[in-house]
Amino acid sequence: MTDINHELNRLLRYSLNRKLIGPEDLVCAANHLIALFGQAEFRLEEAGEIPSTVDDILEKLLDQAVNLGLIENTQTRRDLFDTLIMDQVTPRPSEVVRRFQELYKNSPGEATDFFFDFSVAANYVRKGRTDRNISWLAPTSYGDLQITINVSKPEKDPRDIAAALSVPASSYPACLLCRENEGFFGSLNHPARQNLRLIPLRLGGEEWFLQYSPYVYYNEHSIILSRQHRPMKIDRLTFVNLLEFLDTLPHYFAGSNADLPIVGGSILSHDHYQGGRHRFPMDEAPVEKEYDCPAFPNLKLGRVKWPMSTLRLRGRDKAGLISAATAILNDWREWSDESVGIWAYSGEIPHNTITPIARREGDEYLLDLVLRNNRTSPEHPLGIFHPHSDVHHIKKENIGLIEVLGLAILPPRLVPELELIKSFLAEGREDVGEESALPIHAEWYHELRTEFNGAATKEIEAGLREKVGKKFLRVLEHAGVFKRDDQGLAAFDRFVQKISGELK
Repeated sequence: MTDINHELNRLLRYSLNRKLIGPEDLVCAANHLIALFGQAEFRLEEAGEIPSTVDDILEKLLDQAVNLGLIENTQTRRDLFDTLIMDQVTPRPSEVVRRFQELYKNSPGEATDFFFDFSVAANYVRKGRTDRNISWLAPTSYGDLQITINVSKPEKDPRDIAAALSVPASSYPACLLCRENEGFFGSLNHPARQNLRLIPLRLGGEEWFLQYSPYVYYNEHSIILSRQHRPMKIDRLTFVNLLEFLDTLPHYFAGSNADLPIVGGSILSHDHYQGGRHRFPMDEAPVEKEYDCPAFPNLKLGRVKWPMSTLRLRGRDKAGLISAATAILNDWREWSDESVGIWAYSGEIPHNTITPIARREGDEYLLDLVLRNNRTSPEHPLGIFHPHSDVHHIKKENIGLIEVLGLAILPPRLVPELELIKSFLAEGREDVGEESALPIHAEWYHELRTEFNGAATKEIEAGLREKVGKKFLRVLEHAGVFKRDDQGLAAFDRFVQKISGELK
């Protein structure tokens, strides 16, 4: 049986080593922990191993909490309690902000290195889970796409789902991105955030905050959130804020989900951006055609070779970039071209918006503007420029900022499904039968069988990964408003000719 005294000591040594607490905090932190576990006795160990990660310690302490009757043994209850455990050894917000600002004076990179390492150490970024995600590169004509099957988010226990129905409704915090989440105790309907810390920013003359995503999808996956709980909106201030963020943290990129349903992210109710230190496939995509931009001679405007319709602005003139991007956004909001199925409005309902992404290369700013449209039709009720039904067996969800950039976030169901498909192909089975959820892959399986019938298991596995990558490419092509055929590119040029004429 786990010795709770020993595990608490391991947690204290871990916290000292990761600089969550100092030697002066040791006794106080120990007393908080023994009070949490209701222990009348405690012995501080003078020496012992120094754990490098906290996951094993927390699992053993959670088992003790279950044995002591402190929590029910469900995943949500364990997540709430392990966050409460980490709260006892997590420094107060003012201390984290002070350390960040001290390091920032020397280097923005040092400041974010500290803040990300702290967020992992405090187990806000649950690296032990995100490291289990399955990732690979998929070669395409647009370069290598990045594919990830997300297995890091635990599934809800039916007991938690049932218990959550009796939890009183609350509007505090108003959403998962509100500033009030810092230190929040959580509930069955809202994750605990006692180990969340925010770094204050000033963007566009307003108060914003920086944090990391608890389930990082790429290196140093950041969330930049407004102090105000207000809906997402893409406008001139968006471009101001993104470029000012780059002035603050020039080694990061920053981008925004679109501000309309279907083409937007999962949270449209709170204004926020995403950023981080990562190179995406779209970052490597070249400009395949340049356009005149007479009003801004110091800027370059071009069409990016990418499955989603993207214009790239580049230059040192920040004010010019903001003005040019705003003009493009405003023109796109009103643009219709029936020849390629683009309508700006259905009655008074708007359809056109932009997914903007900003980054720096040396002293130049790059601003990628991805054109989006959220119109639906009887043939495509989930969205005309959204994954179509033939790829839903791989990806059905909205195409947000991360996918736009060429990083697929695929559902965890694909892990067992692809394993079954691999075994069926290796066995030479003619079809998938009625096993579990595999009928959704039936048509795809017949395509795969003609290519991999009788192949070795390793060849099938590599081939499946490549085929999943091709499916994700199709997803991006479906989301592109101007298709990459002669008709679509000609329509793209017509739109750019209009805005080029206005940028004089």
